[in-house]
Parts: sequence; C-alpha cells; structure tokens
Amino acid sequence: MVTTLFCRRCAVWFADEILPDVFGSPTFNSINLFSLVRVGSRSDSAPCTSSAALQSNQTGGLCCWCETNVLLSGRTQIGEKSLFTKELENALEKNEVDLVVHSLKDLPTTLPSGFTIGAVLKRENPHDAVVLHPKHLGRTLETLPESSVIGTSSLRRAAQLKKRFPQLLFKDIRGNLNTRLKKLDEKDDYAAIVLAAAGLRRMGWDDRIGQILRPEDCMYAVGQGALAVEVRARDADILEMVSVLHDPETVLRCIAERAFLRRLEGGCSVPVAVHTEVKNSQLYLTGAVFSLDGSDSLKDTMQTSVAADDKRVQRVGVTASGVPGGAQDGAERLGEDLANLLLSKGAKEILTVARQLNDAR
Repeated sequence: MVTTLFCRRCAVWFADEILPDVFGSPTFNSINLFSLVRVGSRSDSAPCTSSAALQSNQTGGLCCWCETNVLLSGRTQIGEKSLFTKELENALEKNEVDLVVHSLKDLPTTLPSGFTIGAVLKRENPHDAVVLHPKHLGRTLETLPESSVIGTSSLRRAAQLKKRFPQLLFKDIRGNLNTRLKKLDEKDDYAAIVLAAAGLRRMGWDDRIGQILRPEDCMYAVGQGALAVEVRARDADILEMVSVLHDPETVLRCIAERAFLRRLEGGCSVPVAVHTEVKNSQLYLTGAVFSLDGSDSLKDTMQTSVAADDKRVQRVGVTASGVPGGAQDGAERLGEDLANLLLSKGAKEILTVARQLNDAR
C-alpha cells in the first residue's frame, strides 16, 4: 500500500500513531480501502508532531507535504481559529485529501455540510502550562514578582488569570510555538508565557513546562488536548477505518464540551472555559463564561450518567461508532443543559459585552 501524506511532520505522526492501530485492527481487514490515503494537517501544528525526526521509511511509501497559508490580524478575533481549518476543508471537499487532522479546539462546533469528525483520539493533558523565562526558572505564577508580564494569545486564559493573579500583567503574544518560545527566551518582554500543555508535549518540549495550571486557576478550552480526524461524511470506508481510533471517554467529554459551547453560540476564542471528567459512570461538566478582564463571570457544574446502547448518529459534528449512543446523547444534553443554566443567569450578556469590547480594540 502506498500512503501519501500531506505535511511532513504529519507523516511522522500518522505513521507512529495511526497506522499501527488502523492496520492492525480487525475492522481494517474487512475494508476495501483506497490505494492512497491522503492526510492533511497544518504544517506548523502540534497535531502532526509526535516523533523527534522524520525517517522516510516510516511511512511505508511515498511521503509528500503541503502547507496551509492563513493570514491573521494582530488582535484576537472571536472565532478566528476556524480560519485554520478552512483551507484543509477545501482540500477535503475537492477530494485532494481523504482525511484531515486537527486540534479539536480549532474546529467549530458546527461543521460544514458533508463533513464529520470520524475519530477523536485519546486526550492529552488538557490543562494550560506556564513556560518561564530562563531567569525565572523555579518560580510559579504565585511567586513571580509583582507586575511581571505574562504572555498569552487567549482571551479565555487572560480573563481567568487576571482574576486569579491581579498582581500580574497580561500581554498578547503571537506566532506558533517556536516563535512564542523564541520571543520569551531572547527578549526580556515576558516573565512567562501560558500555552496548552498538550501542544508542548507533542512537540517534545516537556522540559519547558514550569507549572501546570489547576482548574481553580485556569480551566481549559473546549476540546483542548484532543486530536480530531475530519472526513467526508459519505466516505463509509474512511469512516470505518478511522473509527478504531476513537477513545470513548474523550469522545463523551468533548461532546459535552462542544454542546456547551454551541448552545452559548461561542467560538474558539470567546472567554468560555470548561473542565470535564468521568468517574463511576458519571460524566461531570464544569463550564464558565468570563468578561474580558475577568471581573464578571458565571460558573456551574452538572453531571449525567453515561449509559450504554448501540445507536450511531452524529452529535456536534462527531460520528462515533463503538461509543454507546445513549452515553453520547447524555453528554450532548449535559452540555446544552449547563449552557441553558448559565444563559438563564446572564451568560449571553457577558459574552455580548466581551465581543463588543474585543471588536473595539
């Protein structure tokens, strides 16, 4: 079999993480698969990096790559991350690739017609991490000097951390992971920056993590830490092939989170945060909305039983065979119910003001 992969680092990730599971599964033996499987992903993204180096023989065939080219403005725009997915979805629609790998937090909760999330892989640590300037190694956000400048590109992080650490200053920082780390290390503009722990770990930079933020300090973004495989909904063979990659617990947690965000009519960059966990067949979802400066917020927690049955439908853009349909229904209702609770307390007004203030910056 020849495997054509778009994005050089994605080739390594696909060979290491996907091929062994798919080709070694009982399901794969029954599939009459294409002679070419073409995978798309952002060329600078952590989803396509889980090995230190590319070796041409790892893919078992031809390996080529392409890049996405998306220009963003210097300020945070509500929903801007959907731009990262557009070019890849265009390639999927034109049949230039067979599947696309995303960070799930970059995917809108409503996908374009004809697309579905065919697999959600086991979640990495979803929490945020603090990376310190070399001169502050050993410190935490609690112990940094007063008025230290913390870099973050996220409205969600800034809103929560401003409330939790009022003695610190927060400033935008732009670029991919390499660029942000370079800005931190080579200049004295920032005492620390805050990034997703999962992205750092997938790039092999665990040693840069100085602190993992607890939920009481900073809850994470919807879908953070999870990788999603987007496919054409009509491609039954590809759907069946990638379905073996689903991690049931991650699927349920992310369905609840995405349903929560969708009901709030939020995007990837609104100040909305979540925390989920599964314990004793119960799915717990904590969700919150914030004003831009963190001074106004709403937060609550709900739970539901994750029951088992064999229904298979699409929920919040996710088609998850092998994950109990009743549990998926419960997860989706949980997210919607929690969002409705916060909306009844004034969440819409908080988010509306946040959008208006952000647009005016």
